[in-house]
Parts: sequence; C-alpha cells; structure tokens
Amino acid sequence: MTVGLFIPCYVNQFYPQAAIATLQLLRKVGVEVVYPPRQTCCGQPMANSGFEYLTQECNDLFLENFSGFDYIVAPSASCVLHLKQHLHSAEEPEQADHVRSRIYELVEFLTDVLHVEHLEARFPHRVGIHQSCHGLRGLYLAQMSELNAPPFSKPVQLLNMVDGLELVMLDRPDECCGFGGTFCVAEEAVSVKMGKDRVTDHTKNGAEYITSVDLSCLMHLEGILHRNKSALKAVHIAEILNATV
Repeated sequence: MTVGLFIPCYVNQFYPQAAIATLQLLRKVGVEVVYPPRQTCCGQPMANSGFEYLTQECNDLFLENFSGFDYIVAPSASCVLHLKQHLHSAEEPEQADHVRSRIYELVEFLTDVLHVEHLEARFPHRVGIHQSCHGLRGLYLAQMSELNAPPFSKPVQLLNMVDGLELVMLDRPDECCGFGGTFCVAEEAVSVKMGKDRVTDHTKNGAEYITSVDLSCLMHLEGILHRNKSALKAVHIAEILNATV
C-alpha cells in the first residue's frame, strides 16, 4: 500500500509540525508514504467564495500529483471534503472519480481503512475534542448530537488508545467554532463570539488542550486563546496520536 500525503497549503505554511506528525504516524502504522513536492492549494478557498470555475488548474495539478497512489491522506477534514465533492476534470472525468474515491482524512483512514486497534502514544493531559463541521457533518467522523441514533466517534476511538490522555466532556460537544473559512472575514464579530464560546466550554470543563481534525478551526481558536493570554492550547490530533512523552 502506497499513500500520497496531501498537506494543505495553510498547514504547510503555518503548522508544519502537524504535517510532520502525520507523516511519522502513518509510517509508524506501517504505511509507505510519498510526498509529491509540487502539490499546492486544493482550491477550496476559491470554491467557498463562489469562484469554483477558477479552480480547474488546482484540480489538474492535484490529479497530476496524486493519481498514481493507492490512497491519498490529509490532516484536514475540510480540504478532504472539498476534494471528495468537487475534484473534477473535463478531460479525464473517470480519473477524477477514481481519485475522489481514494481520498481520506487522517482519522478516517486510520479507522476505516487500516482498522488501527493500538497506538504507541503517550499524552498525559486533559483534552477536549472540537468537532469540526466538515468532519462531523461532511465526513461523518462522529455522530451528530441532534440525531436520535447510536453514538460513535472515530477521533475518540483513536484518542482512547493514547496512554495518559483524559478526555474532557463538553457541554456542547459539536457546536461550530465560527471559523467557516471566509465566514470569519465576512462576519468577524459573529465568528469571534462563536469561537469564544468554544474556548469557554473547554476552559470551564478543565481542558488543557483543544484538539481537532481541522487545523483551520484550531487556527481560529488559537488566535482567540493568544489574544486572551489563555493557558489552554490548541493541537492537531495527529500530534497527539504521534506523541511519546
């Protein structure tokens, strides 16, 4: 099995430690990983702003970079969801369909494809999970609380394998953080208030860390934490699952 590692542009620029943790974690569980060096943005920011017709070059480059792999894995639920739903090619539609079916978010890949049951990881801290909207309602990584259905959570399943980690129960476990891509620019005040609510929920329940499958959400929350000089920290789930001290 050969996996093409897709690192979204903002992760590459602002959170390289999460990209490195993803690579190391995949190697730990026995996966052969290749990082195509010419990769760039998947086109999600343009598509979310109403300019999907301008993303064709992004689509073409993604297909050029990743068509030859058994799977494509990325530490970003929002980028993965965008590619699953919107990656297309007018010239090679069947190739685009095939690649879309092989794209996985990291947690999704570990649980659904590899069926990981044990991890050599240690993170002795109290951790709260922020369920990103794309991960929860797009990729179905966990059960939505408003549904009358049996609960499940793929992030919790993996975090329970981490030695020393204590999961913190939140009052509103799947509430949006307010980031929403360009929403945080167009509706700044609303976005900030929603983010503060998520921080408050974690703080009042004693979390030391906020984790998520989406660094975009964590980036938004981290900005609020820094401005408030909070001791609470944001960390991508790959960094926890790869931690050893």
